[in-house]
Amino acid sequence: MDLPVEKKFAVLCEIARAQHFAWHEAVRQTCPGADLAKIVDRMWELSGHDTAKAYLKRLDKTKPLAPQVASSIVWSSQCMGEAATLEVTEGKDEAFVRHADCPWFHWHQRTGLLAEDRPGCDVWFQTIVKDVNQALGTQVRVETQEALPDGGSCCLRRFFIA
Repeated sequence: MDLPVEKKFAVLCEIARAQHFAWHEAVRQTCPGADLAKIVDRMWELSGHDTAKAYLKRLDKTKPLAPQVASSIVWSSQCMGEAATLEVTEGKDEAFVRHADCPWFHWHQRTGLLAEDRPGCDVWFQTIVKDVNQALGTQVRVETQEALPDGGSCCLRRFFIA
């Protein structure tokens, strides 16, 4: 059976998410008493460091930086099958990343790990911003304004210059 590349990629993204939750369960089973939330946060922090390295290759410090960081996140999110859009504030170094839906949210919900969803994302976003700032000497900030796991209609994050 020869599947179209788009279908193969969608399946691959789901396999990657399934691997994350299998890894999570393996840690829970083999390390009783471990602080799983701390381990998961550390995993997202490490992922954020790697993501920031990739984004830094594409950022242009001479242009508004917050929209570039937000745009990079939207691009990554869309590549992973997430319903993400970019909203840039005209005349300001500010942008919003809106996730109208997210497969990670549904996986967390299905596996009973919803409490880890937003904190993991927040650690990932904050780590990216911290590393970008450290590398470029800038002051990009990120704040979560709404989140699906908190009962919001979307996940909405504001990127701006402090």
